[in-house]
Amino acid sequence: PAWMGVWMKEFGSGEELFLYSVISEGEVIGIAPLLRTNERVRFIGSVDVCDCQDFIVVPEREAEFFEALLDFLSRQGISELDLRVLRPESTVLNYLAALARHRGASVEIEEEGLSLEVCLPATWDEYLLQLTSEKRHELRRKFRRLDEAVKFGFRIVEGIDEVHENLSVFLRLFRQSREDKTEFMTDRMESFFVSLARSLAEKSMLKLCFLDVEDQPAAGIICFDYRDTLYLYNSGYDQKYSRLSVGLLCKALSLKDSIERGRSKYDFLKGAEAYKYHLGGQEVRLSRCLIRL
Repeated sequence: PAWMGVWMKEFGSGEELFLYSVISEGEVIGIAPLLRTNERVRFIGSVDVCDCQDFIVVPEREAEFFEALLDFLSRQGISELDLRVLRPESTVLNYLAALARHRGASVEIEEEGLSLEVCLPATWDEYLLQLTSEKRHELRRKFRRLDEAVKFGFRIVEGIDEVHENLSVFLRLFRQSREDKTEFMTDRMESFFVSLARSLAEKSMLKLCFLDVEDQPAAGIICFDYRDTLYLYNSGYDQKYSRLSVGLLCKALSLKDSIERGRSKYDFLKGAEAYKYHLGGQEVRLSRCLIRL
């Protein structure tokens, strides 16, 4: 898949790709997308850029898949599975952990932060009613202050050529927003972001959203649009507009657009930043599972 292909190209050198599939009567019932280091395996990807991961398994074939996977890993001399980051509905937590314990393996599950998400109703007005009265009042106040202070506009960039032309704008806003984001966006990380954006734009899965103030980009977010969910991957804003809350309002306008497009969920992804709560985000516990065979 595009995401893993880009990650492997940018960060995967020196690690052994360890892909395993289970086929039953000609049908693939599950895939293990793993990397191997000596006797240890983990998911392809890294926690600094991948928000949640899992095995790919046909529903109701989980037991069959994981029995075969554990047998295979044992034959290959694998003694440890370090699996992160896991959502509550992951196959690891709901099937593999119990099966591994039953087979005598040591299984440790620990909390690894939070993700936040919003279930989207049919209309923006209904969404506002989902918020507490305090949050609803504050969001409306911020929009009113922006509207009274400046001329602003919201735009979404989706096409391959348009994404290519606007990605440098997003990266500039990303670096401008916080010192830690400037440090995070190394040349290697920028190469990853650029390659990822191009790859997903080709599959019509990427959106760049900008809030413009007086026709100048003031805030931007990069999102992934997949099936019925919009995933907010990262964001940035020009600090000279911080008094107008452009960062939060850009995200709110993206959320509003998702409602109008008929999406059913807005996923803020990993991290418990305050703005996610301000916009009605509900907590999802994330976990790490360490299995010693």
